[in-house]
Amino acid sequence: MKKYLNRFGHLCFLSFAFLLCTPLIAQKKYTDKDIASMKQKLATSVAGHAKDVQVMVDQIFSFGELGFQEFETSTYLTNVLAKNGFAIEKNISNVPTAWMAKWGSGSPVIALGSDIDCIPKASQKPGVAYKDPIVEGAPGHGEGHNSGQAVIIYAAIAMKEMMEKEHLPGTIVIWPGVAEELVGTKAWYVRDGYFKNIDACIFTHVSGDFGSNYGDNGGNGLVSARFDFNGEAAHAAGAPWRGKSALDGVELMDIGWNFKREHLKPTNRSHYVVIDGGDQPNVVPSKASVWYYFRERTYEDIKANYESGIKIAEGAALMSGTTVTHQILGTAWPGHFNKPLAEAMYANIKKVGMPTWDDKDIQMAKAVQVLVEAPKKDMEGKPIDGLKTTIDSLKGSVAFSWGGGSDDIADISWAVPTIVLRYPANIPGTKGHHWADAIAMATPIAHKGSLVGAEATAMTLLDCFTNPKLIEEAKAYYTNVQTKEVKYIPFISATDPPAIYLNKEIMQKYREAMKPFYYQPEKYGTYLEQLEISYPTVKKP
Repeated sequence: MKKYLNRFGHLCFLSFAFLLCTPLIAQKKYTDKDIASMKQKLATSVAGHAKDVQVMVDQIFSFGELGFQEFETSTYLTNVLAKNGFAIEKNISNVPTAWMAKWGSGSPVIALGSDIDCIPKASQKPGVAYKDPIVEGAPGHGEGHNSGQAVIIYAAIAMKEMMEKEHLPGTIVIWPGVAEELVGTKAWYVRDGYFKNIDACIFTHVSGDFGSNYGDNGGNGLVSARFDFNGEAAHAAGAPWRGKSALDGVELMDIGWNFKREHLKPTNRSHYVVIDGGDQPNVVPSKASVWYYFRERTYEDIKANYESGIKIAEGAALMSGTTVTHQILGTAWPGHFNKPLAEAMYANIKKVGMPTWDDKDIQMAKAVQVLVEAPKKDMEGKPIDGLKTTIDSLKGSVAFSWGGGSDDIADISWAVPTIVLRYPANIPGTKGHHWADAIAMATPIAHKGSLVGAEATAMTLLDCFTNPKLIEEAKAYYTNVQTKEVKYIPFISATDPPAIYLNKEIMQKYREAMKPFYYQPEKYGTYLEQLEISYPTVKKP
């Protein structure tokens, strides 16, 4: 009995000691010297994944999948993450290509995100400074979204290894921006609660520079909506008076909206495409559809323009004797990004520095800039000439903006403290959403730019996991500055479904022709090697 009690007492002592030690591990203090050493180790670890970064960048480039159809990409990424110990939840927000990968336990919970979709009709051979599609008419990475997942995944893997070694508490969450070009999922992620327990989010996006700003970045938000007109068919020559043209409804709506433009603020950006204009000229179209993006700088103005669009559509239906319905396909708020997190990221960007470009990289960049007739200076008056070699200063909210593009990472920025890392994996001065923007995206420019982006991301993760004050300050900025007066009101309802059918027919048309060109890393060192491209190729043979 005495022996039993002694053993019991020993077990109790060990249990008590464990309980005492556990919080001490979580509360471990690191000196500045410790952090500097750990960041150097992280940079070395990420650099050790340079080959993995290149393979992932090239692999996703070769898939070239449009929004909501990123099946090859998502399967590839989730397989990589599962092999590295991440638990995968698929089909989030009822989007078949969306997922969340988690590793670790406890707080803080830091999310890492980057987009994965590409651009229609942007198929292009990398490293070739003239139009040379891999598959004519097929989609391609004319935005550079093939590079961002490599940035966050290999930053996360390096951080995971350090957390295991240092016994650091915390959780890493990785997610994809599905259908960003359609602004089609992030508002749905927020609506469905996937960011409720996230403490902070680091998002990455391809760029020609290396930076991370805070506050209002000057971009527009938007509502993307489809208007479907329904009429009555008839023989277009034999009895046109008996028909009611749905196409007339579409055209009258477009005319009405174009007259409306005169009375909109100069910050407005609105555009449309007719996605169904009927079947053939000798049949009065019984169905026709038009797809609009309504962009503005504030929630109120976006909402007002969207509501005006609905009224104009109803008027067009009245004039054409048709009926009209509408559906939201995507949405993005104007963004606002976190100051303390941006300051931490910027400090790490300066530690990492710009990539070391060689003569071939610079020759490639200058040839592309000539090809696209790049302006001599950027929007800030800085010269556009080859690749950037310096890091710009950290910037806060713009004093004024004439408006511009949109990104649904903004919706997440209104749910949790969020920043966007711009990493230098593409060429300055390109047009955007163009096949020429794909030229650099499976070359050493993209590989080097993605690698330094991963290093800066890993270092900022370390700051988040070792400095509780950073997360406290990020949340204080979010509460006391960002959301003090502006409150997030979603454009989508609780029942609006994601438009997962979009791009299905296009990918079905081209996927089989694209498959023979998927990157085979087990056989070729790079995608350039597989395509037998000499880098850089700046003139047609």
